[in-house]
Amino acid sequence: MARRVQPYTNYLYLHVMGEPLLHPQLGELLRITEELDLRVCLTTNGTLLTQQKNLLLSAKNLHKISVSLHSMEGNRTGDLSQYLNEVWDFSARAARQGMICALRLWNAGGADLRNGEILAYLAGKLGTHPLDLPQPRAGSWKLGERLYLEQAEKFDWPDLAGPKTRTRFCLALREQAAVLCDGTVVPCCLDHEGDILLGNLLEQEFQEILDSPRARALYNGFSQGKPAEALCRRCAYAERFGRRG
Repeated sequence: MARRVQPYTNYLYLHVMGEPLLHPQLGELLRITEELDLRVCLTTNGTLLTQQKNLLLSAKNLHKISVSLHSMEGNRTGDLSQYLNEVWDFSARAARQGMICALRLWNAGGADLRNGEILAYLAGKLGTHPLDLPQPRAGSWKLGERLYLEQAEKFDWPDLAGPKTRTRFCLALREQAAVLCDGTVVPCCLDHEGDILLGNLLEQEFQEILDSPRARALYNGFSQGKPAEALCRRCAYAERFGRRG
């Protein structure tokens, strides 16, 4: 499947639901993408970074690792200190090797149950006061060379049973598409259930899928500010794009 999308992109993102560091063939996936000269961006909850550090640090084509620190939200009993130590130690080492590392707090406006502890920890590592760090809101701040803190608003995953949103535009099929484990192609990673099935990469060429009537209708609908798909009309995440394109 990676070979079929190679002409269309230089980057492959491993994050369409699930935890990529649990994948039993992660090493093989990284090897294949390296052979195809594809740079990999990986999103993880960070709990397995220490266990998989040798594999990750030896991957020559691993471009960016995003760690979802907000995965600890609401976990009052988890050992936050140990978790943050492991995430920081790995991220600092990976950044020194040339990888981009983004520590994510994508929960602004939500419960934010442990953000204060997390920001205090980061401030301690930087030798500054917690109040000198950006408080939870959208944006990205540099913590060090190739090491960033990314904060964004909390959002609800789109659901066909959910309420309609004000979404008019999305980057789906303009800058992104997603492929599920069975080859199903969907417009973006938020469609993890495959509600907007555009085709199957195991059976079709990618261009054929992009030229399909459903894909063209989706693309043109966003161009006109009128999302063609019911799921897209219920996506709060896309609202942050505003009206572009």
